[in-house]
Amino acid sequence: MDLVVKAVKVDGVEIMDSPAIELGKNRAIAVDICDMVDSATLTKIPSGENVGTMICNSGGWEAMLDEIKQDASERMIKSVSSLRTAFSRIRTGRATPSLLDAIEVEYYGTLTPINQVASISVEDARTLMITPWEKSVIPDIEKAILKSDLGLTPTGTREAIRLPLPPLTEENRRDLIRKAKGEAETARVSIRNVRRDAIADVRELVREKESTEDEGRRAEEQLQKITDSRVNEVDDVLAEKESDLLAF
Repeated sequence: MDLVVKAVKVDGVEIMDSPAIELGKNRAIAVDICDMVDSATLTKIPSGENVGTMICNSGGWEAMLDEIKQDASERMIKSVSSLRTAFSRIRTGRATPSLLDAIEVEYYGTLTPINQVASISVEDARTLMITPWEKSVIPDIEKAILKSDLGLTPTGTREAIRLPLPPLTEENRRDLIRKAKGEAETARVSIRNVRRDAIADVRELVREKESTEDEGRRAEEQLQKITDSRVNEVDDVLAEKESDLLAF
């Protein structure tokens, strides 16, 4: 546990001045207000002996536990968000502009996201229409799509590019579902790694006597509930993607 030793003595009386109270109560730092004239003071304190007056705010440890849980929750949410983004790039038989989010086009010597050089719209259920801001970039867009792992063939005109999505074969569906399951498992592992790190932080607080064992156990139980919730969300997102792959 971090400790601030503050020597304050006026006319032989130990006092708690405003800086000490600020550190101890508002910033959750333990402060020992003691007499530094005694040469043994600095050897007694590390050994755990009570010297002077100790002030601290136990609510500070609760705040630290809350911060750990909040950080873990936010990181888990990001893992689910990343999974949704990955799924948007796994094509079904249905046309959707997000399918091209990962495509980058060579534009004046710089790789640029396709949606920054063209508008992308849905012409019909199985066709995307790509209209570049500059017609000269049409060949570069076609090249980028062909080089991608989408397995699609664009058809360019002088004004725009049509991108038809052929119906998925059973083999296509199996491959894409396998890929989706792999992405989902990556998200689950990421979420569980966040839980592992958060629990390690909680146990460190308990080990350093900055939190009670009961508070630590409660925090771990809450972290497990948060983890279960996010893993269930991953399962739901995967089920939705599998349904789309089977339907179109």
